[in-house]
Amino acid sequence: MSDCERIAEVLKALGHPTRVKIIKFLADGEKCVKEIWQELGIPQPTVSQHINILKSAGIISFRKDGVKTCYRVEEPKAVEIIKLLSEEGD
Repeated sequence: MSDCERIAEVLKALGHPTRVKIIKFLADGEKCVKEIWQELGIPQPTVSQHINILKSAGIISFRKDGVKTCYRVEEPKAVEIIKLLSEEGD
């Protein structure tokens, strides 16, 4: 995959408000999926759909902790992109 294709894939994955919220929530550390959907106030299946897109793009990764699945940001540049764009609105 070329650099341009990788950049486009990351930007496409970040192209939904819910996914941006997930990344912002994970920016300060690993969270379990239950914490994510409770924080965002949306159904667990919806969160899972968005998480799968972020995982496929390599932006987040996961680990199993017994029956719990915990997620963390794997691509810190995604957090940087969101911060930069957030500063534009300030």
